[in-house]
Amino acid sequence: MADPLRLDSDWLRANPVPAPDQETDKNGRGRVVALGGSAQVPGGIALTAEAVLRAGAGKIRVGTIGSLAVPLGLAMPEAGVIALPESDSGEIAADGLGQNPRLASSLERCDALVAGPAMSDGKAGAALVDAVLAGAAAEVTLVLDAAALEHLGERADALRARERPVVLTPHIGEMAWLLSCEAQAIEADRAAAARAASDRFGAVVVLKGATTLVAAPDGRLFAYAGGGVGLATGGSGDVQAGLAAGLAARGADPLLAALWAVWLHGEAGRRCAEQIGPLGFLARELLAHVPALLRAV
Repeated sequence: MADPLRLDSDWLRANPVPAPDQETDKNGRGRVVALGGSAQVPGGIALTAEAVLRAGAGKIRVGTIGSLAVPLGLAMPEAGVIALPESDSGEIAADGLGQNPRLASSLERCDALVAGPAMSDGKAGAALVDAVLAGAAAEVTLVLDAAALEHLGERADALRARERPVVLTPHIGEMAWLLSCEAQAIEADRAAAARAASDRFGAVVVLKGATTLVAAPDGRLFAYAGGGVGLATGGSGDVQAGLAAGLAARGADPLLAALWAVWLHGEAGRRCAEQIGPLGFLARELLAHVPALLRAV
């Protein structure tokens, strides 16, 4: 197999994200639905939602547990909210998701969708994936993260059949779910694992780590080694997933959206490390750096 291609600003300059026309409105800049959140991590899906807007998308609608929906909408007035059924454990309830009229309407009218951030219940994550596969148009780019990855093996054929490759964003443990193997086997050959998952699901696979690998269905593999250890902090992955969805809503194809999201996330971490310190900056502090990074490339 060929060595990974280096993901850097030179590659990104040669492969820019589509820019909106100056006369476009917020719908034309891209509409995103973000599904996730839980009572245990009530703020995580807000990081994802803000990342969508920082990446340049025009609209974000967040589907989350009922007890969190209104507080999230008040804390983030830029976002629309959908109150989803809540289980006794404070997770999105799996039952009835496919029959939720507000969720169905939102799925029909979005350009990109991110599901799974700030969730830990794999059953609820699987139900979200099923609802999304049934309700989202074929041209919608799907970004699946965290709990949405746990039971994907049973849905590999449905994902491969999508018109556009889905974007999967696992860490090592989640990659072990995707490939039904031990985490040690993933760590032994991360490049082979990323390619295997991309082939299995027909997906763009972002295997997160000190060096992040991005595998494409056509066999290409990219590597990004920037960002630093400070990015290994709570909420960091929620930000990266939102960036990918926001960029996809702007018109970037799934691979381009994933690659730009990885770079923006890492370079925002680099700037935080320089300005605050290599450890101790917060995931939410990454967000304000994104617009300037987009302009600088």
